[in-house]
Amino acid sequence: MLSISTLNAKGKTRNIIFITFDGLRWEEVFYGADSLLINNDDFTKERKGMVKDYWADIPQTRREKLMPFFWSTINTEGQLYGNVRKGSVVTLANPYWFSYPGYSEMLVGYVDLTRDSNDKENNPNITVLEYIHNQPGFHGKVAAFCSWDVFDFIINEKRSGILVNSGMEPFVGKYNGSKIGLLNEIMFQIPVPWKSVRYDAITHHFALDYLEQYKPKLLYIAYDETDEYAHEGKYDQYLIAAHRLDKYVGDLWNWIQKDYHYKNKTTILITTDHGRGHETMDAWRNHGSSVKGAENVWMAVIGPDTPPKGELLDSEPMTSSQVAATIAAFLGFEYSKERPVGPVMNSMFYDIKR
Repeated sequence: MLSISTLNAKGKTRNIIFITFDGLRWEEVFYGADSLLINNDDFTKERKGMVKDYWADIPQTRREKLMPFFWSTINTEGQLYGNVRKGSVVTLANPYWFSYPGYSEMLVGYVDLTRDSNDKENNPNITVLEYIHNQPGFHGKVAAFCSWDVFDFIINEKRSGILVNSGMEPFVGKYNGSKIGLLNEIMFQIPVPWKSVRYDAITHHFALDYLEQYKPKLLYIAYDETDEYAHEGKYDQYLIAAHRLDKYVGDLWNWIQKDYHYKNKTTILITTDHGRGHETMDAWRNHGSSVKGAENVWMAVIGPDTPPKGELLDSEPMTSSQVAATIAAFLGFEYSKERPVGPVMNSMFYDIKR
């Protein structure tokens, strides 16, 4: 049974944008481009241009070149977790270390060991998205835009009643303008190299248009290209995709500051579904229970209820299972179930006891 109580009554957050970057390593988030990989001809084409755009001898400069919004705005106005070398450890609680189990863990709040594949099977567990959707004042105010088509099943669109726009699915809004019509056409006209994934640019602009049209209170955006390029061994495209995702988040944040419905009332929480390997030259391409390091993930948060602590060092260990309760807490709800869920990440809030 789910229970609810007022937690964040004094908080300012009225809206949440939850974002995931599929399979982006903590190493690149906190240290920028890897020296061995960016200089490897097998993984990085056009090395000269890539080094110019993303390399610097100083790690802080490298990460700023790769993810400028993270390291200018979030690092000064929000928080970042997951730099293992600095004692900030965020891990998966599930033992599988790949996508469906990772997304289920963070959205449900606990590990269901039966979620052990990426098969298109409806999730029997209620996610925090569905839970919030069923609260007074939130029905029809929760939506998800996802590049990977398995999210229809992870979120269980059929049971939950939540709009889940994923994969090669067109977006039909209240009043589709020329931009959305063009995006729908482009999505089918430009060849996509992956069977179950659309380009993140489509997902991003669909989601931004939905924000403008419908004003959701909880919006989930799941980007995917970083994982696809990593599996293909294209480190250059992996870096370019990460840089692009950083810009997308920056664009969302800047748009929020101009919209009265969201300005000073919106928290953005960002994480990933799994890490990647690091022990051998080729390990970065892979993840899963046999890949050491794939259990390590990261988180970033920015909003009116979050103290601006920047990069957290020597922080309390966290797991992805804490995401669901934390999303609920930002919106003023206590998220609990018959099974124990990961606790709220209290350090993401000002002094409001939970």
